[in-house]
Amino acid sequence: MSIYAKDTDPAFQAAGAKLGLEIWCVENLKLVSVPKSSHGRFYSGSAYVILNTVLPKSGLPQHDIHYWLGHDTNKVDSALASDKALELDAALGSCTVQYRELQGQETGKFLSYFKPCIIPIEGVYTSQKEHLNGETYKVSLLACKGDHVVHVKEVPFSRSSLNHSDVFILDTASKIFLFSGCNSSIQERAKALEVVQYIKENKHRANCEVATVEDGKFVGDPEVGEFWSLFGGYAPIPQDPPSSVQKQPDTPFVKLSWISTQGKLHACQTDSLSKEMLETDKCYMVDCDSEIFVWMGKHTSVTERKTSISAAEDFLRNQGRSAGTHSTFITEGLEPAKFRSYFNNWPQTVETKLYEEGRGKVAAMFKQQGYEVKELPDEEDIQPFIDCRGTLKVWRVDCEKLSLLPASEERKIFSGDCYVVQYTYLGNERSENLFYAWLGCGSVMEDRRDAISHLNAIVDSTRGNPVLAQVMEKKEPSQFFSIFQTLIIFKGGMSTRYKKFIADKGIGDETYDESKTALFRVQGTSPNNMQAIQVDPVSGSLNSSYCYILQTGTSAFTWIGNLSSTRDHDLLDRMLELIIPTWQAISVREGSESDIFWNALGGKADYATAKEIKGYIEDPHLFMLSTTEGDFKVKEIYNFTQDDLTTEDVLVLDCHTEIHVWIGCHSNVRSKQQALTLGLKFLETDVLVEGLSLETPIYVISEGHEPPFFTRFFEWDSSKSNMLGNSFERKLAILKGKPQQLEAPKRNSWKAYSRETTPDGLRSKSMSSNGQRSVSPASGVSVSSVTSSNNHIVFSSTPINRKIFTGSSPNGSPDVSLASAGSPAAEAKLPATGGTQADGNEPSEAGTNLLIYPYERLKVISKDPVAGIDITKREAYLADEEFQAQFGMTKRDFYKLAKWKQNKLKMALHLF
Repeated sequence: MSIYAKDTDPAFQAAGAKLGLEIWCVENLKLVSVPKSSHGRFYSGSAYVILNTVLPKSGLPQHDIHYWLGHDTNKVDSALASDKALELDAALGSCTVQYRELQGQETGKFLSYFKPCIIPIEGVYTSQKEHLNGETYKVSLLACKGDHVVHVKEVPFSRSSLNHSDVFILDTASKIFLFSGCNSSIQERAKALEVVQYIKENKHRANCEVATVEDGKFVGDPEVGEFWSLFGGYAPIPQDPPSSVQKQPDTPFVKLSWISTQGKLHACQTDSLSKEMLETDKCYMVDCDSEIFVWMGKHTSVTERKTSISAAEDFLRNQGRSAGTHSTFITEGLEPAKFRSYFNNWPQTVETKLYEEGRGKVAAMFKQQGYEVKELPDEEDIQPFIDCRGTLKVWRVDCEKLSLLPASEERKIFSGDCYVVQYTYLGNERSENLFYAWLGCGSVMEDRRDAISHLNAIVDSTRGNPVLAQVMEKKEPSQFFSIFQTLIIFKGGMSTRYKKFIADKGIGDETYDESKTALFRVQGTSPNNMQAIQVDPVSGSLNSSYCYILQTGTSAFTWIGNLSSTRDHDLLDRMLELIIPTWQAISVREGSESDIFWNALGGKADYATAKEIKGYIEDPHLFMLSTTEGDFKVKEIYNFTQDDLTTEDVLVLDCHTEIHVWIGCHSNVRSKQQALTLGLKFLETDVLVEGLSLETPIYVISEGHEPPFFTRFFEWDSSKSNMLGNSFERKLAILKGKPQQLEAPKRNSWKAYSRETTPDGLRSKSMSSNGQRSVSPASGVSVSSVTSSNNHIVFSSTPINRKIFTGSSPNGSPDVSLASAGSPAAEAKLPATGGTQADGNEPSEAGTNLLIYPYERLKVISKDPVAGIDITKREAYLADEEFQAQFGMTKRDFYKLAKWKQNKLKMALHLF
């Protein structure tokens, strides 16, 4: 939300009102807007201000400001860019984080905006149109460094510029050569190929040859000979000097200073940092050696902030710090994770009261800007991303044995036990397996270890690369509940070790039976996703947001909280029929309880009566993990895409309530158990300082077998995950137009059945009216099952038939097709109300030419709505020009966004 003052630079009018990048350059001591066609072209003699605006999954738009200084930028322009960045922050309500970017030392976040790279240009930016003068093509030699983001630097066109550690690009008029140093990594070579592709398309208009040269390859190869001839002939490259990069100490150097209004630094003498040391009316500098932060209290003035930033920049110059020392400027309340990590016990939560008071006002302001701000998640938004009508098997862990539960008992588990769950569903034209180890919060450690061991044994014996997950009770992901559809979690346990443990400790056996008093909390989102959790039978276990079932051994009650919904009441009735179907329960509304009710709970006591407010649904973060000589390192990948899942790496997708460990085919992680260990190490590290629990669910996913609940975070192209070769070979094959697909084995080919031939509505397992799952005679897919005559573990193969799932796209990618051949939308005829035929210049995602209608008629709230269109794809009927005007991007760019981002934008424009 822009809050413009009278002295705000006119160039910043409407800044931040649209998503994406906005760039300004200092020209003649003034800011000029850089057109989108010139984004990514930075001149080494100029200074720039860059604003990036993103719309998170929930909450308000977020802004990051960067000011970029070229090598040859003069001091006046540099200082002006710094001041203008702070001025822009003030115009946006002081709600941004600012970064100082120096040419060649840019942050990973900054480079992620300009994929695959930026290649600085000599000279100074001018807003006047450039005129080509027909000069001969300039041969250039570029050095490339980096694996997920790449720094590209032009070096002298000389053999002496080459080394064994980096990747180089020699760009000539007719051919581009890629030279890979023998000590460069596969990932760096693959990333450099993206730069080659970029140069080919943008400088050569895709009309040139590409050659790859490996360090140490003999001149006998024609392309190698041609490459060296450009340097005057072959000569050995000298050995690289020893690396001057020093290993970072385990305990980083951190020094806190407060900055006076005169710009003087005053050291704060302390051994450790805490948030309480930062006063809201002061500015501080945190010196972390390789980077510095300037923290500006929310009660400081713009003048004080300018002085503090100038003081920090002077400090770096006077100290002779490396140009690679990054500077970040933060307003109180917007502290990034890296900054918070230097403080002890930085508070994790924000007062929800303040948030609730302001949310209505904030939403109203942003509606004026065209946004439909969704601040809190709705439970109805939680939806399964796989077919939840597959085949379920559940085993209880009992010492070294696994006992297969009968179908009638598989949705009744005990918190004192551990279980292994196998769920088989239809994926992308093949059956897929999802395994869970569920560890009850009352289970003993030996059973937990055996559960993980059994899980790995079953997974290793199962064909393909199934997904596995480790889940603790009370931390279950929504996907876990969805596959059970109905689940009851009882107190106590049935395992031998649990029984022995409570006997040895003299603890009473809480294991459920109908003769004991039992209290169940009922929760869920629908009859296909409902749970009853047995809780302590005391008044303090109640919560006004839920409904409960109380069983006393002689009578039964249902308790309906004042804040519960009609949906909750429906689930309560269904669960009552499952738990005590033959009992007649007494319905009790909160506030009308009898003494008998309270006596059954040990007397009336305080309990939670406030509405439960869900926190923000944070956007996920992607991290690359590396372990070298016992050193565990984590590096964040910003603005990630599927291409960042490089086959040589192990990455973690941190979704905050669960994490996904992704294993590349060519990584050095060879077992799921090893990946689980890395996931636990990641939780311990808590990179984002978000208070991750060590009990957070961990999924382990193998390349080529990504489930839809993982791929939904990407614009997913399944062909990319099934290619042959390492990442360099894959990129080279794409560059030369010869991608080779690795056909994954299809376990059980299937065909689509119509509802006429499938009367059960395509369900292999259906739910009866009381919520129970009934098993059809032909259920599921071919899986590796674990059975024996005694229901103990024996590996065998059971052929099972499956029917097609007709829900969302099996590979999890957003369904952006506009109309299918033969569908009413595809065969729509031109109505007499003014629709025109699309010109086909911008084809729809389905490759179909659609009718074009004006925006005013396509809106949900239109007074003259169009009839006969696909109402889920209203935006597709806009003309290209009007689409650009409304959305601020092309259709092609729009359909590259994640599905939830598309819907968010459509809602803001009343097209959803």
